[in-house]
Amino acid sequence: MTYITSRPYPYLPKGRKIKYVPAENQFMMEAEKVCKHDSTESMHSTGAVIVKDGVIIGKGANQAALKSSALKELHKKFCIRRFLKIPSGQKYWLCPGCAQPGSHAEPRAVKDALKKAPSIVGSDIYLYGHWWCCEPCWDKMIAAGINNVYLVEGATELFGR
Repeated sequence: MTYITSRPYPYLPKGRKIKYVPAENQFMMEAEKVCKHDSTESMHSTGAVIVKDGVIIGKGANQAALKSSALKELHKKFCIRRFLKIPSGQKYWLCPGCAQPGSHAEPRAVKDALKKAPSIVGSDIYLYGHWWCCEPCWDKMIAAGINNVYLVEGATELFGR
C-alpha cells in the first residue's frame, strides 16, 4: 500500500521518494522499539533500522545533548528553535536540546551498520518517529548507498508537528 503525505516535505533530494509501510511491518515495529528505547530527543524521538537482504544490519536513535530529565522538560517548554520559528531540519546548533544532525537516527544507524556489515549499498532504512528526513540525513544515507527510505503510514499526522 502506498501512502501519500498531505503536505510537502521540507526537503527531498531530486529523484528520491519516501515510501510508506503499515505500522505492523516487522522492520517498522523494530524501528519503533529503537525509538522508544534508545532516543533521548524528547521533541522528535526517532528510531531507525537499516535492512539488507531481509536482515537488520544497523540501528540508531536520535540523541540530544541534554541527559538530565529536568533539562529535557525545560527544553519541551522553551526550545529556542521553536521560539524563533525555525523550520524543522534547520539550525540545530542553536538549541542544545535538539539532536544535532550527526546525532539523528539515520546517521547513527548508518554508522552502526557500517561497523557490522562489509557494505550497506543497496540497503533500505525504516524510520519511526518522524515524517520526513532533513538534508544532512539524506546526504548521509545517499553516500552510504541506501536505496529506499520507509516511514510508517500516517507519519505526517502522527509526527508532523
